[in-house]
Amino acid sequence: MSEQLKKMFPKAQDFLPINGTDYVEFYVGNAKQAAHFYKTAFGFQSLAYSGLETGDSTKTSYVLVQDKIRIVLTTPMSGNTEIEEHITKHGDGVKVIALWVDDATKAWEETTKRGARSYMEPTKIEDENGLVIRSGIHTYGDTVHVFVERKNYNGIFLPGFEKWESSYNPDPIGLKYIDHMVGNVGWNEMNVWEDFYRDVMGFANLITFDDKDISTQYTALMSKVMTNGNGRIKFPINEPAEGAKKSQIEEYLEFYNGPGCQHIAIATDDIIDTVKKMQERGVEFLHVPKTYYDTVLDRVGEIDEDIIKLRDLSILVDRDEEGYLLQIFTKPVEDRPTLFFEIIQRKGAQSFGKGNFKALFEAIEAEQQRRGTLI
Repeated sequence: MSEQLKKMFPKAQDFLPINGTDYVEFYVGNAKQAAHFYKTAFGFQSLAYSGLETGDSTKTSYVLVQDKIRIVLTTPMSGNTEIEEHITKHGDGVKVIALWVDDATKAWEETTKRGARSYMEPTKIEDENGLVIRSGIHTYGDTVHVFVERKNYNGIFLPGFEKWESSYNPDPIGLKYIDHMVGNVGWNEMNVWEDFYRDVMGFANLITFDDKDISTQYTALMSKVMTNGNGRIKFPINEPAEGAKKSQIEEYLEFYNGPGCQHIAIATDDIIDTVKKMQERGVEFLHVPKTYYDTVLDRVGEIDEDIIKLRDLSILVDRDEEGYLLQIFTKPVEDRPTLFFEIIQRKGAQSFGKGNFKALFEAIEAEQQRRGTLI
């Protein structure tokens, strides 16, 4: 049984207790190569494997781990499957945002009776290491939430997986846990999904950004951040807003062919060291104009880090009433301009970098200009 986690957000309801993110599953065209990428570039370690050798002839999955983060990379073994259709439609992308719960049956019952569309009825899977119960519901687009109850299981990952032994294990780079995951939805759908997370899953609206908060000369978007009661799960929901040119959200929706997970924000305790290591391993980041750093300390006040080091790495800084944060965003990690990652270090701040929005989105627009999609 998990520890009872303190409720941080009183407006959130308690009918769906969530302990944290269990895993994130990507559907990809080549799981073996994707696993190599995430090990090499992001410092993930081999954890578990499922495929032909474990008796699964329909799909192959590699499970990677770093501190409290587990990612699953799954590829189909034949055509005309749900996985193959997902990849054809969306490219490589996030299919499953799995949530760790104490009671997967109750999680499914509470959400479906409130209007969630079932993806997976409560299902028991077991092996010599014990029993896991999973259930699932649909969220925006083709993305799903799977509830995972593993209190009676002590295996490597899930039944059907074996330990993945590998001679190639690059050093971790300091990634700790998933801070938040952002969903992009269509025009006028943000409030629909705010209602979903509030009414169906018991979340609360932590903060709202309108098109005045998130806009540049050319583009705009709106966003609402939803959180569960203990603050372990935060889901910002973005929708496009009217602007002179096509926004990054519209670009995503066009190339992903619908709503989906836009980016995964991962926490670190030393963003300078983490970003240096990622750059050395070939990860590309967005770069804001160097003039950003001329006035940043006037805006955020004194910080512990050397501003020159932050400038050289293009790390952004913002402050709220509780402290400050440092953040940086990768360029898309897929061929389509869809999924990317954020690296974030919080030093008290619980916000999302509102003071950086303009510089960040101008950097994104510069990339859109190069891609020919800022039209």
